[in-house]
Amino acid sequence: MNSLLTLLLKRLIRVGSLTMVDAAGRATTFGDGTGAPQAITLHDKNVEKAILRHPELTLGETYMQGRWSVTEGTLIDLLVLFMRNMQLGHPSRTRLAIRKLLRPITQHNTLRAARRNATHHYDVGNEIYRLFLDEDWQYSCAYFPSPDISLEEAQLLKKRHIAAKMLLEPGQKILDIGCGWGGMGLYLAGTADVDVTGITLADNQAARANERAAGRPDARFRIEDYRHVEETFDRIVSVGMFEHVGVGYYDEYFRHCARLLKDDGVMLLHSIGRTDAPGSTNPFIAKYIFPGGYIPALSEVLPAIERAGLIVTDIEILRLHYAETLRHWRERFMSHADEVAQLTDENFVRMWEFYLAGSEASFRSGDMMVFQIQLSKNAFTVPLTRDYIAAAERTLAARDTGHSGPSLVARHG
Repeated sequence: MNSLLTLLLKRLIRVGSLTMVDAAGRATTFGDGTGAPQAITLHDKNVEKAILRHPELTLGETYMQGRWSVTEGTLIDLLVLFMRNMQLGHPSRTRLAIRKLLRPITQHNTLRAARRNATHHYDVGNEIYRLFLDEDWQYSCAYFPSPDISLEEAQLLKKRHIAAKMLLEPGQKILDIGCGWGGMGLYLAGTADVDVTGITLADNQAARANERAAGRPDARFRIEDYRHVEETFDRIVSVGMFEHVGVGYYDEYFRHCARLLKDDGVMLLHSIGRTDAPGSTNPFIAKYIFPGGYIPALSEVLPAIERAGLIVTDIEILRLHYAETLRHWRERFMSHADEVAQLTDENFVRMWEFYLAGSEASFRSGDMMVFQIQLSKNAFTVPLTRDYIAAAERTLAARDTGHSGPSLVARHG
């Protein structure tokens, strides 16, 4: 095995057990021997040099190319092992500084670039998403009060939890920024008797959402950048879209949200976030999965909200909920791997397996979380306590099962 790679792994893998078998069949074990053993086999001698050259990119890239495989343990456990050991070490400050300096270039999300980046990920084909998402096509963190509930139930609870924070009243105009395939907007329109406009930059999403909304006067979906929307709305919701905004565009994003929100309006922002300080996007994810994407730290988001003149009225942190969501997606995706390969190729299957497993590992190792931020323009718009959230969830639950219920808003005179 390459002596430099051996030295790197000895320094990196301090806890756990990792055995690497090189292309010549020589095995080397790293770590303190604790935990379930993990082993990988390299299938060509050049993999070692590739990983040494740029490990954060080429570890996933060479897996995608089929140049190494997991021969003991699982990919998800292997990546958790790597991430937990990385947290014990001290990453190169120079490398992190360079990647942060490059963020304005890698996240240059102009109107044209944002459209191109959305197309890269979301227009790979609705058929692929159908194979692993829940029946409502929710492509964001579900809500798991217990890890043993189904993905379908957890996604319904997510929609209900978000709706409960929006203080909905019949007849309100709702804007859904980054509406996906329409599931959230259609849920709000159908359960809360509101009028929904959803916007996305992905053609396949808009087509599918409008197909689902056909014949309904209370929901429509269009291809439009949030910067071009002209109407004003009583409520704004954005679920899983903020990760695509780009750190250099936060002021612009919240400034437009403030413009679109009526003076007595409420906005609910749901996004993946970092549990630590600001960083940069993993190079593999940036190149192959989400070009232009970035996971923010709250310390980057809150100042932009303040500068836009919006008021933070509630923040909730969801920790392992996304780990459970990604587990379901990964298991479903891999159970349909043969079908995905027929639609694309084997490289795509391994690329997405690595993406889903790596994302899950990030949440299981504690690097990532999900935040929900409730915003308004007026401190008196939202009730004094959070009791209204549970009350609204009970009302929505009754409506979801076909029973009538009281107003979604707990009155707070």
